[in-house]
Amino acid sequence: MRPQADVWVGRLGTREVRSRSRAGCLSALRRLAGDTPLLVEVTPQLVGVSEAAEILGWDRRRVATYISRGAFPEPAAALASGRVWRREDIEAFGADRARRPGRRIRR
Repeated sequence: MRPQADVWVGRLGTREVRSRSRAGCLSALRRLAGDTPLLVEVTPQLVGVSEAAEILGWDRRRVATYISRGAFPEPAAALASGRVWRREDIEAFGADRARRPGRRIRR
């Protein structure tokens, strides 16, 4: 299963299912599988510094500052082209920061 644009896409053999939610996609795959055991592999979306900055509404320099302070999520991997993070980790980080008292809310 993998997220793609606004839908989740799953594949069982040559059959493909699409759903608006991860749970819906998994349910459709289970129906297709019937009594056959089902092993589901979810491919995470990875983002670099630019994408992380866009998700958070920041610029790249601010992301770099948080990384250097050790106040940013741990990267999933460090590649020759730079660090990458799981998109869901960056989104959770942004949601957590928005919930903290005393933080300005962007309008």
